[in-house]
Amino acid sequence: MAHDKDDYMIKVDALTKRYDKTVAVNDISFEVPKGQIVGFLGPNGAGKTTTMRILTCFMPPTEGSASVAGFDVLQSPMEVKKRIGYLPENPPVYPEMEVEEYLSFVGRLKGISSADLPARVSEVAERCAVADVRKKLISKLSKGYRQRVGLAQAIIHNPDVLILDEPTAGLDPKQIHETRDLIRSLAGVHTIILSTHILPEVEQTCDHVVIISRGKVVAKDSVQNLTSRLRGQEAVAVEVAGGTAAAIQQRLEQLAGVARVVPRENRHEAHTFEVESLPGQNVRAALAKTVVEAGWDLHELRPVALSLEEVFLELTASEQKEGVQ
Repeated sequence: MAHDKDDYMIKVDALTKRYDKTVAVNDISFEVPKGQIVGFLGPNGAGKTTTMRILTCFMPPTEGSASVAGFDVLQSPMEVKKRIGYLPENPPVYPEMEVEEYLSFVGRLKGISSADLPARVSEVAERCAVADVRKKLISKLSKGYRQRVGLAQAIIHNPDVLILDEPTAGLDPKQIHETRDLIRSLAGVHTIILSTHILPEVEQTCDHVVIISRGKVVAKDSVQNLTSRLRGQEAVAVEVAGGTAAAIQQRLEQLAGVARVVPRENRHEAHTFEVESLPGQNVRAALAKTVVEAGWDLHELRPVALSLEEVFLELTASEQKEGVQ
């Protein structure tokens, strides 16, 4: 989908950050459209946190530019900060304060008027599912609850942009699921950039992904486009019952347009294969016809995409190779 230039809430152009002889971020460019969740993905040490710190005006870039909601991070840092909610990896909460007291304190810092503050604190406490612990000391909360209090402080002033750095680090599976649901619910109202090295985070939460490796952007696209673009040819999962695995595989391999047939798991007397077609070939109809004509039962036929993990390994591995040469 094409976007007008004014639709971009975050714009990063040729951004570079050097520390002495180390280049932490190397000439990166990307945009984040209004209301979307974009995953900023890369291995530890790739330059994600450095980029987040530049976007939140914690440090200046060495070269290049970045803007948030139309304001440049170097020329208008106070305007940028007004429009950003930031949740660093370790939530900036005060353990000795009660949840409600802490959110009121942050709200005052963010310039919310005394008249509006109680309603706003109640609203974000409900939104982030911490209303039931609003009178509790933060030190008594679980890590999952502290993370939600961190999100509540990030959105209390209703910012245009949310920047989340490793938002589910250290949470248990239930807390991770709840936090992802909460982040997804915030999209649309807020534009979100989510920095992480956890692949399922991006697949399950984000609209688009920017992959960074060794300080450089190696890919930016929707998850779906990336997986199909890298595969280059179609792959189909087919589950068949009624014949032997060897006979089914042999029959499928003989089909025109099939590059290879890879056996997968067997279950309930059925055999599953992943069938890769030659570039530009669509073999789904022929697969279905062959199975039926052989007198077997076709249980399933569905396209298979590369997992984001495979995409990530492919892209970062090729970047590593280029760096070695």
